[in-house]
Amino acid sequence: MRLFIIFIFLLSNSFAKEVPNIKNIVINEELKTYKNLAFLDSKQDIVELNNYEGKLVILNFWATWCAPCKKEMPSLDSLKSNKVLDNLEIFPINIGKDNLKKSQKFFSELNIKNLDIYFDNPITLTKELSLRGVPTTIIFNTKGKEFARIIGSIDFSDKSFIEWLSNYN
Repeated sequence: MRLFIIFIFLLSNSFAKEVPNIKNIVINEELKTYKNLAFLDSKQDIVELNNYEGKLVILNFWATWCAPCKKEMPSLDSLKSNKVLDNLEIFPINIGKDNLKKSQKFFSELNIKNLDIYFDNPITLTKELSLRGVPTTIIFNTKGKEFARIIGSIDFSDKSFIEWLSNYN
C-alpha cells in the first residue's frame, strides 16, 4: 500500500504543469471568467475574445512610451512564430492612446513582423481587467478563462516559459 501511494504521488508530480522560474508570473488559484471581452483591430473593427475559444490566447497590454514594453516586444514577436505553440493567438493591445501610425512606427523600429496591432480605445478592456500598468500580459486557456498574468516585462523566448505554456496549448 505504501508503495502504491508513493507511485501515485510521483506520477501526479510528473504531470504537473511546473511554473517557470519567472518572478512576475501570477498563476490564478481559481480560473477567472469574463463576458464579452472586446478590443479593436487596426481597422477599428471589433475583435471579440470569445471568438477564440479553443485557442490559447495572450493579451499583451503595451504603449509606445513604455521602455519595458519596448524591451519585451521582440521576444513576444518571436513567440508568435514558435512551432510548438501552434494553437496560440497573441493580441498586443496598445492602451497608450497612440494612433495607428505611431504604433506602426514603434513596431517597425523593433522589426516586429509576426504581430498585428490592436487597441483598447476607449479603455474599457483595461478597466474591466483591472490593469494597473504596462506591460501586463494576461493568458487565457482554450476555454477562454484567465489562468495567469504577467505583471511587467519578461523574455517570452525563455525556454522554461515556452515549455510551461505548451502544456496549455
